[in-house]
Amino acid sequence: MPEKTYKVVYERKNCIGAAACAAVAPEFWEMKEDGKADLLGHQVDEHGNQFIILKEGQLTKEMKKAIDLHKEAAEVCPVQVIHIYDADTGEKLI
Repeated sequence: MPEKTYKVVYERKNCIGAAACAAVAPEFWEMKEDGKADLLGHQVDEHGNQFIILKEGQLTKEMKKAIDLHKEAAEVCPVQVIHIYDADTGEKLI
């Protein structure tokens, strides 16, 4: 079975600074001086959104919960600016 690859996309411009993402997944999210969160280790896409790619097989043992933590961050975001996609198919998971 091939390893799954996920893309976590964050629409920072629409963030309201609730800090829910940083509260549930501080390993991946931090609040910045402007009151908005940053997705740690991110790249920026053509729309100005932050994103990261997570490949299951490349995650360290300690970070195996990474996908679950990002899903939880997406679910608790009050303005739903965190999205998770299957990077291979483009299907939106959250």
